[in-house]
Amino acid sequence: MDAAFTAEQDEMRRTLREILGKRCGPDEVKAAARTDTGYDRELWQRLARELGLPGVAVAEEYGGVGCTPADLALACEETGRALLPSPLLATAALAVPLIAALGTPAQRAALLPPLAAGERTAALAVAGPALATALGLTGENAPGDWAGGGRAGGVQARAAGSGPAGSGPAGSDPVGSDPAGAPAWRLYGEVAQVLDGHSADLLLVAAHTGGFARSRTLLFLVRADAPGLVRTRQPTLDETRPQGRVQLRDVPAELLGEEGADPLPALAATGRTAAAVLAAEAVGAADRALARTVEHVGRREQFGRAIGSFQAVKHRLADLYVQIQAARSAAYYAAWDPDQGALALAQALEALRATAGEAVQLHGGIGFTWEHDAHLYFKRAAADDLLFGPVHRLRAHAAQRSGLFTPTSGTTGNEKVAV
Repeated sequence: MDAAFTAEQDEMRRTLREILGKRCGPDEVKAAARTDTGYDRELWQRLARELGLPGVAVAEEYGGVGCTPADLALACEETGRALLPSPLLATAALAVPLIAALGTPAQRAALLPPLAAGERTAALAVAGPALATALGLTGENAPGDWAGGGRAGGVQARAAGSGPAGSGPAGSDPVGSDPAGAPAWRLYGEVAQVLDGHSADLLLVAAHTGGFARSRTLLFLVRADAPGLVRTRQPTLDETRPQGRVQLRDVPAELLGEEGADPLPALAATGRTAAAVLAAEAVGAADRALARTVEHVGRREQFGRAIGSFQAVKHRLADLYVQIQAARSAAYYAAWDPDQGALALAQALEALRATAGEAVQLHGGIGFTWEHDAHLYFKRAAADDLLFGPVHRLRAHAAQRSGLFTPTSGTTGNEKVAV
């Protein structure tokens, strides 16, 4: 394993940091997050045009850059530093890998190029409280109960016969109809707390089908302009992570992939990669929060001297630095080996939470005001912990998957250790 970054990666990091440094100050971040879409469309198009950011990990045959998920994680470390409000996570880290893994050749050819070019955005419609389970981060997603089990709750899907499903002429768009005459589908239900669910051009909706006896969870493609689709933006703790409520009232949809394919392994694989990306993003946010705090304590004076000169403050900052560097190492390793993504995410979220908390404390009285910039990092830490954690469940599931607490041969699991 060569841990050194390539010249291209260093250049991407430098360019991205330069662009975001000019366009993503705290005031610009707040202003972009409070728009209808929740992000700066002009900046998103620039990042797509100059850096190919949405398509960093998309194969070149589909209009992407053709890099690896490790490059996407590196880019997200920089977007995390700036707390950039953008559809990057929902589109590039969640939706695109699922389309690439499950989509038919026709679906990949029709959907991936505009997503990679930043012309369209996508979102994975799984209820926020169940997102970490659906991605296999905090529990096994195999039962599929996270999508709303049985006949009630979540989103239900039913076959609507052959041919177009009323969403447009056959062949005009891969979503909603199949020109080959494959069965179209209708979706009914509601999903809350969908990342970018209010603004995405394409929705990947997890839904149950088959009734009670043959219940299974499948993924469906739904266009933003599909009849019967109602979307509203929801108030959230972290404005830089916009979320929407998606209501589906007999909405035409197209099955993602071939009939009979199981999407659950692809969801788990996407979750492992997304965890590495999120870990890098959290490390970037923690690093920037620490830098801003160090800058503040260096100029804030008390008793005639900078508070950063007090030994107790130095110790607290040093502990944070060590914690962030350990989390960065874990995130980089997870980018190379996504199987370690959940543990890296747990460590990164813990580092971000600790750093954001200390940032509020060390900024003193002004740091406790809700409008202070330190709370941008505090809110990001809390929101990510709710969406993709909590930390103790990430670690518990990783331990369970690795068999850490499984009794070895010849033991019962009830043995006591002498101290």
